[in-house]
Amino acid sequence: MTTLLDLLAGRPTLLALGEPTHGESAFLQIRNDTFLTLAEHGYRSIALESDRAAGLLADEFVRGGAVPLDRALAEGFSHGFGAAPANRDLLLRMREWNAERPAAQQLRFHGFDAPLEMEGAPSPRRHLTLVCDFLGLDRSAEIDDLVGDEARWSDTAAVWEPGRSVGRSTDAQRLRVLADDLLTELYRQAHRRPTGWWEAHVQATSAIALLRYHAAAAAADLAQEERFAYLAGVRDALMAENLLAIRAVEADRGPTLVFAHNTHLQRHPSTMTVGAATVSWAGAGAIVGALLGERYAVVVGSLGVSPALGIDAPAASTFEGRLQQRGDLPGYVRAGDVVPAERRSHDYRYVPLDQASIDNADAVLHIPTGVDAAVLAERIGALPGVEQVVASAENGSPEGAWGDRFFHVGPDRRQPFATIVEHDVPGFDEAGQLDRPGVFRLNLELGRAEFEKKFGFAPAAFEEHRDDFDYARLDTLTPHPDYALYGFASIVMPGPQMLPEIDRLIAIAHRRAVDRHERATRRAADQQD
Repeated sequence: MTTLLDLLAGRPTLLALGEPTHGESAFLQIRNDTFLTLAEHGYRSIALESDRAAGLLADEFVRGGAVPLDRALAEGFSHGFGAAPANRDLLLRMREWNAERPAAQQLRFHGFDAPLEMEGAPSPRRHLTLVCDFLGLDRSAEIDDLVGDEARWSDTAAVWEPGRSVGRSTDAQRLRVLADDLLTELYRQAHRRPTGWWEAHVQATSAIALLRYHAAAAAADLAQEERFAYLAGVRDALMAENLLAIRAVEADRGPTLVFAHNTHLQRHPSTMTVGAATVSWAGAGAIVGALLGERYAVVVGSLGVSPALGIDAPAASTFEGRLQQRGDLPGYVRAGDVVPAERRSHDYRYVPLDQASIDNADAVLHIPTGVDAAVLAERIGALPGVEQVVASAENGSPEGAWGDRFFHVGPDRRQPFATIVEHDVPGFDEAGQLDRPGVFRLNLELGRAEFEKKFGFAPAAFEEHRDDFDYARLDTLTPHPDYALYGFASIVMPGPQMLPEIDRLIAIAHRRAVDRHERATRRAADQQD
Protein backbone atom coordinates (compact mmCIF):
# COMPACT_ATOMS: atom_id res chain seq x y z
CA MET A 1 0.00 0.00 0.00
CA THR A 2 1.39 3.42 -0.94
CA THR A 3 2.66 5.25 2.12
CA LEU A 4 0.37 8.10 3.02
CA LEU A 5 3.16 10.55 3.82
CA ASP A 6 4.57 10.04 0.32
CA LEU A 7 1.44 11.66 -1.15
CA LEU A 8 1.39 14.81 0.96
CA ALA A 9 3.09 17.97 -0.23
CA GLY A 10 4.11 18.99 3.29
CA ARG A 11 3.97 17.67 6.81
CA PRO A 12 0.66 18.77 8.36
CA THR A 13 0.34 19.08 12.11
CA LEU A 14 -3.25 17.82 11.87
CA LEU A 15 -3.80 15.01 9.37
CA ALA A 16 -7.44 14.03 8.85
CA LEU A 17 -8.34 10.51 7.70
CA GLY A 18 -12.02 10.11 6.85
CA GLU A 19 -14.43 7.25 6.35
CA PRO A 20 -17.53 7.51 4.14
CA THR A 21 -19.69 5.43 6.49
CA HIS A 22 -19.70 4.07 10.01
CA GLY A 23 -19.75 0.31 10.53
CA GLU A 24 -17.20 -0.96 8.00
CA SER A 25 -14.39 -2.35 10.14
CA ALA A 26 -11.84 -2.22 7.30
CA PHE A 27 -11.46 1.55 7.72
CA LEU A 28 -10.71 1.22 11.43
CA GLN A 29 -8.28 -1.64 10.86
CA ILE A 30 -6.35 0.30 8.23
CA ARG A 31 -6.53 3.39 10.43
CA ASN A 32 -4.76 1.45 13.19
CA ASP A 33 -1.95 0.37 10.86
CA THR A 34 -1.66 3.88 9.47
CA PHE A 35 -1.44 5.49 12.90
CA LEU A 36 1.25 3.13 14.14
CA THR A 37 3.20 3.77 10.92
CA LEU A 38 2.80 7.52 11.41
CA ALA A 39 4.01 7.11 14.99
CA GLU A 40 7.33 5.93 13.55
CA HIS A 41 7.47 9.31 11.79
CA GLY A 42 6.81 11.43 14.85
CA TYR A 43 3.02 11.45 15.20
CA ARG A 44 2.19 11.31 18.88
CA SER A 45 -1.60 11.45 19.17
CA ILE A 46 -4.85 10.35 17.59
CA ALA A 47 -8.24 12.06 17.88
CA LEU A 48 -11.45 10.16 17.14
CA GLU A 49 -15.05 11.20 16.52
CA SER A 50 -15.95 10.44 20.12
CA ASP A 51 -16.70 12.39 23.29
CA ARG A 52 -13.58 14.26 24.42
CA ALA A 53 -14.36 13.95 28.13
CA ALA A 54 -15.03 10.21 27.84
CA GLY A 55 -11.75 9.84 25.95
CA LEU A 56 -9.82 10.77 29.10
CA LEU A 57 -10.50 7.26 30.38
CA ALA A 58 -9.28 5.62 27.18
CA ASP A 59 -6.16 7.81 27.32
CA GLU A 60 -5.52 6.73 30.89
CA PHE A 61 -5.53 3.13 29.69
CA VAL A 62 -3.11 3.69 26.81
CA ARG A 63 -0.74 5.54 29.16
CA GLY A 64 -0.53 2.44 31.34
CA GLY A 65 -3.11 3.35 33.97
CA ALA A 66 -4.91 0.84 36.15
CA VAL A 67 -8.26 1.28 34.38
CA PRO A 68 -9.37 -2.13 32.95
CA LEU A 69 -9.62 -2.52 29.18
CA ASP A 70 -13.33 -3.39 29.33
CA ARG A 71 -14.06 -0.16 31.18
CA ALA A 72 -11.89 1.90 28.83
CA LEU A 73 -13.94 0.57 25.91
CA ALA A 74 -17.34 0.87 27.57
CA GLU A 75 -16.83 4.33 29.08
CA GLY A 76 -13.93 5.79 27.09
CA PHE A 77 -15.89 6.04 23.81
CA SER A 78 -19.23 7.58 22.93
CA HIS A 79 -21.74 6.62 20.21
CA GLY A 80 -21.16 2.92 20.99
CA PHE A 81 -17.78 3.01 19.23
CA GLY A 82 -16.11 1.11 22.07
CA ALA A 83 -17.84 -2.05 20.81
CA ALA A 84 -15.85 -1.97 17.56
CA PRO A 85 -13.20 -4.72 17.78
CA ALA A 86 -10.67 -2.50 15.98
CA ASN A 87 -10.96 0.12 18.73
CA ARG A 88 -9.97 -2.53 21.27
CA ASP A 89 -6.90 -3.21 19.16
CA LEU A 90 -6.11 0.50 18.87
CA LEU A 91 -5.99 0.94 22.65
CA LEU A 92 -3.90 -2.19 23.16
CA ARG A 93 -1.41 -1.31 20.44
CA MET A 94 -1.01 2.22 21.80
CA ARG A 95 -0.49 0.89 25.34
CA GLU A 96 2.14 -1.58 24.10
CA TRP A 97 3.94 1.18 22.20
CA ASN A 98 3.97 3.39 25.29
CA ALA A 99 5.26 0.63 27.57
CA GLU A 100 8.50 0.46 25.61
CA ARG A 101 9.23 4.19 25.17
CA PRO A 102 10.07 7.31 27.16
CA ALA A 103 7.34 9.84 27.94
CA ALA A 104 8.30 12.17 25.09
CA GLN A 105 7.61 9.44 22.52
CA GLN A 106 4.43 8.08 24.03
CA LEU A 107 1.10 8.16 22.21
CA ARG A 108 -2.00 9.94 23.49
CA PHE A 109 -5.66 9.23 22.79
CA HIS A 110 -8.23 11.99 22.36
CA GLY A 111 -11.90 12.24 21.52
CA PHE A 112 -12.83 15.46 19.76
CA ASP A 113 -16.63 15.35 19.79
CA ALA A 114 -18.81 17.15 22.29
CA PRO A 115 -20.63 14.93 24.84
CA LEU A 116 -23.84 14.82 22.82
CA GLU A 117 -25.72 13.13 20.02
CA MET A 118 -27.54 14.91 17.21
CA GLU A 119 -30.87 13.75 18.59
CA GLY A 120 -30.25 14.93 22.11
CA ALA A 121 -27.81 15.97 24.81
CA PRO A 122 -27.58 15.31 28.56
CA SER A 123 -27.26 17.88 31.31
CA PRO A 124 -23.84 19.21 32.35
CA ARG A 125 -24.26 17.84 35.89
CA ARG A 126 -21.54 15.18 35.74
CA HIS A 127 -18.92 17.44 34.19
CA LEU A 128 -19.56 20.31 36.60
CA THR A 129 -19.43 17.96 39.58
CA LEU A 130 -16.05 16.57 38.48
CA VAL A 131 -14.62 20.08 38.15
CA CYS A 132 -15.87 20.96 41.62
CA ASP A 133 -14.32 17.79 43.01
CA PHE A 134 -10.97 18.72 41.46
CA LEU A 135 -11.13 22.23 42.91
CA GLY A 136 -12.28 21.03 46.31
CA LEU A 137 -15.57 22.94 46.09
CA ASP A 138 -18.89 21.66 47.36
CA ARG A 139 -21.52 23.08 45.03
CA SER A 140 -23.39 19.84 44.41
CA ALA A 141 -26.64 21.10 45.99
CA GLU A 142 -26.60 24.21 43.79
CA ILE A 143 -25.85 22.16 40.67
CA ASP A 144 -28.54 19.60 41.48
CA ASP A 145 -31.10 22.33 42.08
CA LEU A 146 -30.37 24.08 38.76
CA VAL A 147 -30.20 20.86 36.70
CA GLY A 148 -33.31 19.32 38.22
CA ASP A 149 -34.84 16.40 36.32
CA GLU A 150 -32.39 14.96 33.78
CA ALA A 151 -35.29 14.08 31.48
CA ARG A 152 -35.92 17.71 30.60
CA TRP A 153 -32.37 17.98 29.27
CA SER A 154 -32.27 14.71 27.34
CA ASP A 155 -35.70 15.20 25.73
CA THR A 156 -35.15 14.25 22.07
CA ALA A 157 -38.11 16.34 20.95
CA ALA A 158 -36.09 19.45 21.85
CA VAL A 159 -33.96 18.92 18.74
CA TRP A 160 -36.99 19.68 16.57
CA GLU A 161 -39.05 21.90 18.87
CA PRO A 162 -37.24 24.88 20.41
CA GLY A 163 -40.03 25.34 22.91
CA ARG A 164 -39.19 21.94 24.42
CA SER A 165 -35.55 22.86 25.04
CA VAL A 166 -34.35 23.85 28.49
CA GLY A 167 -31.41 25.74 27.00
CA ARG A 168 -32.72 29.30 27.44
CA SER A 169 -34.32 28.79 30.83
CA THR A 170 -33.23 30.78 33.87
CA ASP A 171 -31.71 27.63 35.35
CA ALA A 172 -29.68 26.95 32.21
CA GLN A 173 -28.42 30.53 32.08
CA ARG A 174 -27.35 30.36 35.72
CA LEU A 175 -25.55 27.08 34.98
CA ARG A 176 -23.66 28.78 32.15
CA VAL A 177 -22.48 31.46 34.56
CA LEU A 178 -21.52 28.81 37.11
CA ALA A 179 -19.58 26.83 34.49
CA ASP A 180 -17.77 29.95 33.33
CA ASP A 181 -16.88 30.84 36.92
CA LEU A 182 -15.50 27.34 37.48
CA LEU A 183 -13.33 27.67 34.37
CA THR A 184 -11.93 30.94 35.72
CA GLU A 185 -11.30 29.28 39.07
CA LEU A 186 -9.43 26.48 37.31
CA TYR A 187 -7.01 29.00 35.87
CA ARG A 188 -6.73 30.80 39.20
CA GLN A 189 -5.65 27.60 40.90
CA ALA A 190 -3.55 26.10 38.09
CA HIS A 191 -0.26 26.97 39.79
CA ARG A 192 -1.33 24.99 42.86
CA ARG A 193 -2.99 22.07 41.07
CA PRO A 194 -1.02 21.23 37.89
CA THR A 195 -1.56 17.48 38.23
CA GLY A 196 -4.90 16.62 36.67
CA TRP A 197 -5.52 20.22 35.59
CA TRP A 198 -5.87 19.47 31.88
CA GLU A 199 -8.37 16.71 32.57
CA ALA A 200 -10.43 19.05 34.74
CA HIS A 201 -10.21 21.67 31.99
CA VAL A 202 -11.70 19.15 29.53
CA GLN A 203 -14.58 18.51 31.94
CA ALA A 204 -15.23 22.25 32.35
CA THR A 205 -15.20 22.97 28.62
CA SER A 206 -17.42 19.93 28.00
CA ALA A 207 -19.99 21.35 30.43
CA ILE A 208 -19.84 24.69 28.63
CA ALA A 209 -20.21 22.97 25.26
CA LEU A 210 -23.34 21.17 26.44
CA LEU A 211 -24.85 24.41 27.69
CA ARG A 212 -24.06 26.13 24.41
CA TYR A 213 -25.73 23.33 22.46
CA HIS A 214 -28.85 23.42 24.62
CA ALA A 215 -28.99 27.21 24.21
CA ALA A 216 -28.74 26.82 20.43
CA ALA A 217 -31.53 24.23 20.46
CA ALA A 218 -33.77 26.65 22.36
CA ALA A 219 -32.97 29.65 20.14
CA ALA A 220 -33.20 28.16 16.67
CA ASP A 221 -36.84 28.88 15.80
CA LEU A 222 -36.45 27.68 12.19
CA ALA A 223 -38.03 25.29 9.76
CA GLN A 224 -37.06 21.72 10.62
CA GLU A 225 -34.56 21.37 7.75
CA GLU A 226 -32.81 24.64 8.60
CA ARG A 227 -32.91 23.82 12.29
CA PHE A 228 -31.17 20.49 11.68
CA ALA A 229 -28.43 22.20 9.65
CA TYR A 230 -27.99 24.89 12.30
CA LEU A 231 -27.58 22.38 15.14
CA ALA A 232 -25.29 20.21 13.01
CA GLY A 233 -23.17 23.30 12.44
CA VAL A 234 -23.10 24.04 16.18
CA ARG A 235 -21.95 20.51 16.91
CA ASP A 236 -19.21 20.74 14.25
CA ALA A 237 -18.12 24.10 15.65
CA LEU A 238 -17.69 22.45 19.05
CA MET A 239 -15.72 19.67 17.37
CA ALA A 240 -13.46 22.24 15.70
CA GLU A 241 -12.88 23.99 19.01
CA ASN A 242 -11.85 20.65 20.53
CA LEU A 243 -9.47 19.88 17.67
CA LEU A 244 -7.74 23.22 18.07
CA ALA A 245 -7.49 22.64 21.83
CA ILE A 246 -6.00 19.19 21.25
CA ARG A 247 -3.43 20.67 18.90
CA ALA A 248 -2.53 23.26 21.53
CA VAL A 249 -1.86 20.46 24.01
CA GLU A 250 0.07 18.36 21.48
CA ALA A 251 1.95 21.16 19.72
CA ASP A 252 5.32 20.41 21.31
CA ARG A 253 5.02 16.63 21.04
CA GLY A 254 4.25 16.02 17.37
CA PRO A 255 1.46 15.93 14.76
CA THR A 256 -1.99 14.44 15.35
CA LEU A 257 -4.00 12.00 13.23
CA VAL A 258 -7.75 12.68 13.39
CA PHE A 259 -10.23 10.02 12.27
CA ALA A 260 -13.93 10.59 11.67
CA HIS A 261 -16.65 10.55 9.04
CA ASN A 262 -15.72 12.41 5.85
CA THR A 263 -18.47 14.96 6.44
CA HIS A 264 -16.81 16.11 9.68
CA LEU A 265 -13.34 16.40 8.15
CA GLN A 266 -13.73 17.70 4.59
CA ARG A 267 -12.64 21.25 3.80
CA HIS A 268 -15.79 22.16 1.87
CA PRO A 269 -19.29 22.55 3.39
CA SER A 270 -21.15 19.43 4.50
CA THR A 271 -24.56 18.71 3.03
CA MET A 272 -27.43 16.40 3.88
CA THR A 273 -30.90 15.76 2.55
CA VAL A 274 -33.49 16.34 5.26
CA GLY A 275 -37.00 15.63 4.08
CA ALA A 276 -37.34 17.26 0.68
CA ALA A 277 -34.59 19.83 1.25
CA THR A 278 -30.79 19.74 0.95
CA VAL A 279 -29.14 21.64 3.77
CA SER A 280 -25.54 22.74 4.24
CA TRP A 281 -23.23 23.78 7.08
CA ALA A 282 -19.52 24.18 7.82
CA GLY A 283 -18.08 20.97 9.24
CA ALA A 284 -15.21 20.82 11.71
CA GLY A 285 -12.77 20.27 8.84
CA ALA A 286 -13.98 23.36 7.00
CA ILE A 287 -13.49 25.43 10.17
CA VAL A 288 -10.11 24.00 11.14
CA GLY A 289 -8.88 24.01 7.55
CA ALA A 290 -9.64 27.72 7.23
CA LEU A 291 -7.73 28.49 10.43
CA LEU A 292 -4.75 26.14 10.03
CA GLY A 293 -4.25 26.41 6.29
CA GLU A 294 -1.45 24.12 5.08
CA ARG A 295 -1.05 22.67 8.56
CA TYR A 296 -4.29 20.74 7.92
CA ALA A 297 -4.45 17.91 5.38
CA VAL A 298 -7.43 15.75 4.42
CA VAL A 299 -7.60 12.16 3.22
CA VAL A 300 -11.16 11.19 2.28
CA GLY A 301 -12.29 7.59 2.57
CA SER A 302 -13.80 5.71 -0.38
CA LEU A 303 -15.42 2.27 -0.38
CA GLY A 304 -16.20 -0.19 -3.12
CA VAL A 305 -18.09 -3.08 -1.51
CA SER A 306 -19.13 -3.71 2.08
CA PRO A 307 -20.64 -7.14 2.79
CA ALA A 308 -21.17 -6.09 6.40
CA LEU A 309 -23.34 -3.12 5.38
CA GLY A 310 -24.91 -4.66 2.29
CA ILE A 311 -23.24 -2.15 -0.06
CA ASP A 312 -22.80 -3.63 -3.54
CA ALA A 313 -20.15 -2.89 -6.15
CA PRO A 314 -20.26 0.64 -7.62
CA ALA A 315 -20.94 1.38 -11.28
CA ALA A 316 -17.73 1.63 -13.30
CA SER A 317 -18.54 5.22 -14.26
CA THR A 318 -18.50 6.49 -10.65
CA PHE A 319 -15.55 7.77 -8.65
CA GLU A 320 -15.56 4.60 -6.58
CA GLY A 321 -15.91 2.47 -9.72
CA ARG A 322 -12.86 4.13 -11.30
CA LEU A 323 -10.85 3.67 -8.12
CA GLN A 324 -12.00 0.06 -7.99
CA GLN A 325 -10.22 -0.56 -11.28
CA ARG A 326 -6.82 0.34 -9.78
CA GLY A 327 -6.52 -3.01 -8.02
CA ASP A 328 -7.90 -5.39 -5.41
CA LEU A 329 -6.06 -3.95 -2.43
CA PRO A 330 -6.75 -0.83 -0.37
CA GLY A 331 -4.49 2.05 -1.16
CA TYR A 332 -3.88 5.77 -0.90
CA VAL A 333 -4.20 7.81 -4.09
CA ARG A 334 -3.20 11.43 -4.61
CA ALA A 335 -6.41 13.41 -5.04
CA GLY A 336 -5.02 15.12 -8.13
CA ASP A 337 -4.68 11.71 -9.80
CA VAL A 338 -8.40 10.91 -9.48
CA VAL A 339 -10.10 11.63 -12.81
CA PRO A 340 -13.60 13.20 -13.02
CA ALA A 341 -16.46 10.72 -12.78
CA GLU A 342 -20.10 10.39 -11.80
CA ARG A 343 -21.44 10.52 -8.27
CA ARG A 344 -22.53 7.14 -6.98
CA SER A 345 -26.15 6.74 -5.94
CA HIS A 346 -26.43 6.22 -2.22
CA ASP A 347 -28.61 5.83 0.82
CA TYR A 348 -28.14 6.58 4.50
CA ARG A 349 -25.39 3.95 4.82
CA TYR A 350 -22.82 5.62 2.63
CA VAL A 351 -21.92 9.17 1.53
CA PRO A 352 -20.25 8.81 -1.89
CA LEU A 353 -17.40 10.78 -3.40
CA ASP A 354 -18.16 13.73 -5.62
CA GLN A 355 -16.04 16.27 -7.45
CA ALA A 356 -16.07 18.68 -4.51
CA SER A 357 -14.73 16.05 -2.11
CA ILE A 358 -11.92 15.23 -4.53
CA ASP A 359 -11.09 18.87 -5.27
CA ASN A 360 -10.82 19.72 -1.57
CA ALA A 361 -8.83 16.65 -0.48
CA ASP A 362 -5.12 15.93 -0.48
CA ALA A 363 -5.52 12.18 -0.98
CA VAL A 364 -8.09 9.38 -1.10
CA LEU A 365 -8.03 6.08 0.77
CA HIS A 366 -9.95 3.58 -1.35
CA ILE A 367 -10.94 0.22 0.07
CA PRO A 368 -12.21 -2.10 -2.70
CA THR A 369 -14.01 -4.45 -0.31
CA GLY A 370 -14.59 -5.14 3.30
CA VAL A 371 -13.91 -8.69 4.41
CA ASP A 372 -16.42 -10.93 6.10
CA ALA A 373 -16.76 -14.68 6.54
CA ALA A 374 -18.56 -15.08 3.19
CA VAL A 375 -15.76 -13.28 1.30
CA LEU A 376 -13.16 -15.65 2.72
CA ALA A 377 -15.40 -18.69 2.16
CA GLU A 378 -15.73 -17.75 -1.50
CA ARG A 379 -11.94 -17.50 -1.89
CA ILE A 380 -11.40 -20.89 -0.25
CA GLY A 381 -14.28 -22.55 -2.12
CA ALA A 382 -12.86 -21.45 -5.47
CA LEU A 383 -9.83 -23.73 -5.03
CA PRO A 384 -9.89 -27.12 -6.83
CA GLY A 385 -11.74 -29.95 -5.13
CA VAL A 386 -12.89 -27.97 -2.13
CA GLU A 387 -16.20 -28.78 -0.49
CA GLN A 388 -17.76 -26.63 2.20
CA VAL A 389 -19.89 -27.87 5.07
CA VAL A 390 -21.87 -25.32 7.06
CA ALA A 391 -22.82 -26.44 10.54
CA SER A 392 -26.60 -26.58 10.99
CA ALA A 393 -29.36 -28.44 12.78
CA GLU A 394 -29.97 -30.46 9.61
CA ASN A 395 -26.49 -32.02 9.63
CA GLY A 396 -26.54 -32.68 13.36
CA SER A 397 -24.16 -29.94 14.44
CA PRO A 398 -24.45 -28.53 17.98
CA GLU A 399 -26.45 -25.31 18.13
CA GLY A 400 -23.45 -23.29 19.33
CA ALA A 401 -21.66 -24.02 16.03
CA TRP A 402 -24.49 -23.26 13.60
CA GLY A 403 -23.20 -21.13 10.77
CA ASP A 404 -19.55 -22.13 11.21
CA ARG A 405 -17.89 -23.30 7.97
CA PHE A 406 -15.62 -26.29 7.41
CA PHE A 407 -13.58 -26.86 4.24
CA HIS A 408 -12.40 -30.27 3.01
CA VAL A 409 -10.77 -31.91 0.03
CA GLY A 410 -12.08 -35.41 -0.70
CA PRO A 411 -14.64 -37.48 1.19
CA ASP A 412 -12.83 -37.58 4.55
CA ARG A 413 -14.70 -35.15 6.80
CA ARG A 414 -12.65 -35.76 9.94
CA GLN A 415 -9.95 -33.18 9.22
CA PRO A 416 -10.86 -29.87 7.55
CA PHE A 417 -7.89 -27.89 6.24
CA ALA A 418 -9.66 -24.60 6.97
CA THR A 419 -12.55 -23.42 9.11
CA ILE A 420 -14.31 -20.10 9.58
CA VAL A 421 -15.97 -19.86 12.96
CA GLU A 422 -18.15 -17.13 14.46
CA HIS A 423 -18.80 -18.51 17.94
CA ASP A 424 -16.93 -19.14 21.16
CA VAL A 425 -17.15 -22.61 22.63
CA PRO A 426 -17.73 -22.02 26.36
CA GLY A 427 -15.15 -23.76 28.50
CA PHE A 428 -13.07 -24.80 25.49
CA ASP A 429 -12.40 -22.05 22.96
CA GLU A 430 -13.09 -18.54 24.24
CA ALA A 431 -9.74 -16.83 23.67
CA GLY A 432 -10.79 -15.24 20.36
CA GLN A 433 -13.81 -13.47 21.91
CA LEU A 434 -15.78 -14.52 18.85
CA ASP A 435 -19.14 -13.74 20.40
CA ARG A 436 -18.55 -10.02 19.78
CA PRO A 437 -20.91 -8.72 17.05
CA GLY A 438 -19.54 -9.29 13.55
CA VAL A 439 -16.40 -11.08 14.70
CA PHE A 440 -15.18 -14.26 13.00
CA ARG A 441 -11.93 -16.23 12.84
CA LEU A 442 -10.21 -18.03 10.00
CA ASN A 443 -8.33 -21.19 11.04
CA LEU A 444 -5.82 -22.85 8.73
CA GLU A 445 -3.77 -26.03 8.93
CA LEU A 446 -0.27 -24.81 8.04
CA GLY A 447 1.72 -27.89 8.98
CA ARG A 448 4.92 -27.99 10.99
CA ALA A 449 7.27 -26.26 8.54
CA GLU A 450 5.13 -23.19 7.80
CA PHE A 451 3.97 -22.98 11.42
CA GLU A 452 7.57 -22.88 12.65
CA LYS A 453 8.48 -20.36 9.94
CA LYS A 454 5.71 -18.01 11.05
CA PHE A 455 6.08 -18.32 14.83
CA GLY A 456 9.67 -19.37 15.45
CA PHE A 457 8.85 -22.59 17.28
CA ALA A 458 7.42 -25.98 16.39
CA PRO A 459 3.75 -26.87 17.03
CA ALA A 460 4.86 -29.29 19.73
CA ALA A 461 6.32 -26.36 21.71
CA PHE A 462 3.14 -24.29 21.67
CA GLU A 463 2.29 -24.63 25.37
CA GLU A 464 5.58 -22.96 26.26
CA HIS A 465 4.50 -19.91 24.22
CA ARG A 466 0.73 -19.86 24.79
CA ASP A 467 0.78 -16.68 26.86
CA ASP A 468 2.78 -14.77 24.23
CA PHE A 469 -0.26 -14.09 22.05
CA ASP A 470 -3.47 -12.04 22.12
CA TYR A 471 -5.89 -14.41 20.40
CA ALA A 472 -8.63 -11.77 20.11
CA ARG A 473 -6.55 -9.24 18.16
CA LEU A 474 -7.54 -8.51 14.57
CA ASP A 475 -5.23 -8.75 11.56
CA THR A 476 -2.72 -10.84 13.49
CA LEU A 477 -1.76 -14.43 12.70
CA THR A 478 -1.49 -16.47 15.91
CA PRO A 479 -1.27 -20.15 16.73
CA HIS A 480 -4.72 -21.64 17.10
CA PRO A 481 -5.46 -21.49 20.85
CA ASP A 482 -6.62 -25.12 20.90
CA TYR A 483 -5.25 -26.85 17.80
CA ALA A 484 -1.77 -25.31 17.50
CA LEU A 485 -0.28 -28.70 18.41
CA TYR A 486 -1.60 -29.96 15.06
CA GLY A 487 -0.08 -27.09 13.08
CA PHE A 488 -3.17 -24.88 12.97
CA ALA A 489 -2.95 -21.08 12.97
CA SER A 490 -5.71 -18.48 13.21
CA ILE A 491 -6.46 -14.89 12.30
CA VAL A 492 -9.41 -12.88 13.62
CA MET A 493 -11.20 -10.63 11.11
CA PRO A 494 -8.37 -10.13 8.59
CA GLY A 495 -8.73 -6.78 6.87
CA PRO A 496 -8.44 -6.32 3.10
CA GLN A 497 -4.79 -5.31 3.43
CA MET A 498 -4.12 -8.87 4.66
CA LEU A 499 -5.65 -10.70 1.68
CA PRO A 500 -2.41 -11.47 -0.24
CA GLU A 501 -0.89 -13.18 2.79
CA ILE A 502 -4.20 -14.88 3.62
CA ASP A 503 -4.39 -16.25 0.06
CA ARG A 504 -0.83 -17.58 0.39
CA LEU A 505 -1.61 -19.35 3.65
CA ILE A 506 -4.88 -20.75 2.31
CA ALA A 507 -2.94 -22.17 -0.66
CA ILE A 508 -0.51 -23.89 1.72
CA ALA A 509 -3.32 -25.44 3.75
CA HIS A 510 -5.16 -26.48 0.58
CA ARG A 511 -2.03 -28.08 -0.87
CA ARG A 512 -1.61 -30.16 2.28
CA ALA A 513 -5.25 -31.29 2.08
CA VAL A 514 -4.86 -32.24 -1.59
CA ASP A 515 -1.69 -34.22 -0.83
CA ARG A 516 -3.45 -36.00 2.03
CA HIS A 517 -6.40 -36.87 -0.19
CA GLU A 518 -4.14 -38.14 -2.99
CA ARG A 519 -2.19 -40.33 -0.55
CA ALA A 520 -5.43 -41.75 0.81
CA THR A 521 -6.63 -42.46 -2.74
CA ARG A 522 -3.40 -44.27 -3.58
CA ARG A 523 -3.58 -46.37 -0.42
CA ALA A 524 -7.15 -47.35 -1.18
CA ALA A 525 -6.14 -48.33 -4.72
CA ASP A 526 -3.17 -50.38 -3.44
CA GLN A 527 -5.42 -52.25 -1.00
CA GLN A 528 -7.83 -53.14 -3.80
CA ASP A 529 -4.94 -54.52 -5.87
